[in-house]
Amino acid sequence: MTGPTLATRLDGLPAPATIEMARRARELKAEGHDIISLALGEPDFATPAAAVEAAHQAALAGKTKYPPVDGTPELKAAVARKFSRENGLDFAQDELLVCNGGKQVIFNAFMATINPGDEVVVPAPYWVSYPLIARMFGGVPVHPVCDETDGFSLRPERLAAVMTARTKWLVLNFPNNPTGGICSEEDMKGIAEVLRDYPDVWILSDEIYEHLVFDGNRFTSFAAIAPDLRDRVLTMNGVAKAYAMTGWRVGYAGGPKRLIAAMRAVQSNATSGVCTVAQAAAAAALDGPPDLIREMVTTYERRRDLMVSGLREIPGVTCAKPAGAFYVYPGITGLIGRKTPGGRVLDTDTAFCMALLEEAHVATVPGSAFGLAPYVRLSCATADTVLDEALKRIARFIASLV
Repeated sequence: MTGPTLATRLDGLPAPATIEMARRARELKAEGHDIISLALGEPDFATPAAAVEAAHQAALAGKTKYPPVDGTPELKAAVARKFSRENGLDFAQDELLVCNGGKQVIFNAFMATINPGDEVVVPAPYWVSYPLIARMFGGVPVHPVCDETDGFSLRPERLAAVMTARTKWLVLNFPNNPTGGICSEEDMKGIAEVLRDYPDVWILSDEIYEHLVFDGNRFTSFAAIAPDLRDRVLTMNGVAKAYAMTGWRVGYAGGPKRLIAAMRAVQSNATSGVCTVAQAAAAAALDGPPDLIREMVTTYERRRDLMVSGLREIPGVTCAKPAGAFYVYPGITGLIGRKTPGGRVLDTDTAFCMALLEEAHVATVPGSAFGLAPYVRLSCATADTVLDEALKRIARFIASLV
């Protein structure tokens, strides 16, 4: 094909598998099939009423003009209070940035720092966007593996084995998407010890699931565990998961002044500031009572127990008990190579997930998309009755394999 060319940075860049599975599920649903989708990590709770009202009042008050690139003073103040109150981290206003969702935090940070050939350490399993965004800027993703037998925690010795002079970033995401795994404070201290030998490495601590921890576990920010590394830690968060505000598209980050300034410059030339009424809603959510979060944690913990117990009863399936977030990540090694009644060979977890969707009408995401196969990610962010029906369909589908 002749004509203007596209940027080579997009060569081989796939669409995120989570989005692709959701797209196929929508197609089947449009054809009239009863689809249960466990593919997207989206809370089924309503946005807090106080946040909705704050957005309404901001619009009525005429707060609908161009916002500051780095966030409104009101939201940045609320973010500073949140970091201080919940994480023991104090940030000045020029150390904070409000973005269009958490994904833009990552995009801004990587665009501002990564040169071609720089290595970005992203422990596997990982959220699909970390390595994809790194690749867009010429970064080289490196993936130490977090084992199921370790509860999908990152062990310091595994990190040490992949660190090199070319390492530019380490990405930490605990509680983790897709596994729900967490890192103990002891392991985090061990990770910090490894990083002290690499003073030129940035650390991205994605804490979007910080409130969603179970079994009495407590979350501690990485920057609070290793305050001596704080001048190279970017702590990111948002209102999407803990406050059921995915569609409001508000993420934020606190970090070193020079990094935040570089990220602000990127954002200034990309999207500028975040929607003003969404920022008003986010400020109200962050300053609001924690009742909704406590309700979510109780609900997600119950749903986790339902899913884990149900999956462990299915022959050929293993399932670690996630300590946080709202996902389960069962292993299907025992099912690889089997066939559906129609003769479809399940030679990969991708083939398994597609067959499960098309034949049993349950949408999931293959573990290969997250860097560790053969596994399947299922979201627990839906009603108990829906999860119960999904488990029945999965069990029937697996029982039918030959």
